[in-house]
Amino acid sequence: MGFWELLLLGVGLSMDAFAVSVCKGLAMKGAGWKAQITCGAWFGGFQALMPLAGYFLGSLFAQAIAAFDHWVAFGLLALIGGNMLREALSQEEEAADGDLSFGTMLVMAVATSIDALAVGISLAMAGEVNIFLAVAIIGATTFCLSALGVKVGAIFGSRYEKKAEAAGGIILILLGVKILLEHLGVL
Repeated sequence: MGFWELLLLGVGLSMDAFAVSVCKGLAMKGAGWKAQITCGAWFGGFQALMPLAGYFLGSLFAQAIAAFDHWVAFGLLALIGGNMLREALSQEEEAADGDLSFGTMLVMAVATSIDALAVGISLAMAGEVNIFLAVAIIGATTFCLSALGVKVGAIFGSRYEKKAEAAGGIILILLGVKILLEHLGVL
């Protein structure tokens, strides 16, 4: 696999993290560089680590991972998205929560990178892949797009408040549904 193919793979894998970063930015009034770097580091780091782990696991666990990765990703994204939607529809007024805590970011990073684990296994089976170049490109691409996503979300979130948070929740739920349907062969 060449550089351009790996870059396209990185962009494709980073779309989930980008969407979650946009949703995260929706909850922030003014996302600064710290929030952008935090999201970029979490998502970029996990998007790089998961294919590396998948590569080293190789075909040994391919069937076991393929059997449930889509359900885990769907469940986590639906849970996070449902919570965002519930908060947006509630009558209670509360400050937007741009929670970047360890627990929150860990759940989001894992949810958006489970597919990358399966990609790593696929790369191991493909042969002739420089896995270190691949994970560097995937991680860097995801870092940049996630950091950008936070800023994009913050711009729209400050204007539309509750509607933007509801849209973010819906996006996460639909993203989970898309992952599930793709793995079930419906899409």
